[in-house]
Amino acid sequence: MKALFKLKAMAFFAGAFLVSSVAMAQDAKPMPSPRDSVSGTISGAIIKINYGAPSVRGRKIFGGLEPYGKIWRAGANQATTFETNKEIKVEGKALPAGKYSLYATPGEKEWSIIFNSVPNQWGIKRDGSTTDDPAKDVLVVKVKAKSTSALVERLVYKIDKNSFSLIWENTEVPVKIK
Repeated sequence: MKALFKLKAMAFFAGAFLVSSVAMAQDAKPMPSPRDSVSGTISGAIIKINYGAPSVRGRKIFGGLEPYGKIWRAGANQATTFETNKEIKVEGKALPAGKYSLYATPGEKEWSIIFNSVPNQWGIKRDGSTTDDPAKDVLVVKVKAKSTSALVERLVYKIDKNSFSLIWENTEVPVKIK
């Protein structure tokens, strides 16, 4: 009798697990801003950028969703992280080896790129402002934005032999590294 009860209980739990697994799979939707990452080597330093990759989805991004002159988490959801295993020069200024939160202040022509000493933080507070604490900014550089020839639907970061670039909508923001 005890063995029959155990068999029924196991069958019940197996069935419940199967039903819940199928039900959960039905509700699965693709994330609107999936995590993405890129890595590369510049001047012997290994650079890694991890970010949430939002899409344009018909919206005006820079000067709209992301206003000019307001600090932005440089991606979606969790703040973008930038990691280097060696000291590098960013736009001619020293950045020690380490892992940083990466923020940006968009401008029509010029952007500020901000490396903050607190990695792995959520990108925004409940009031919509960023979690960037200027007292913990390690480096802030100014760079020139340029227009892309075609719409870039999903935010992407690219690393080449002497820079990384943030590219989204109709904007590319290259940042020189040595």
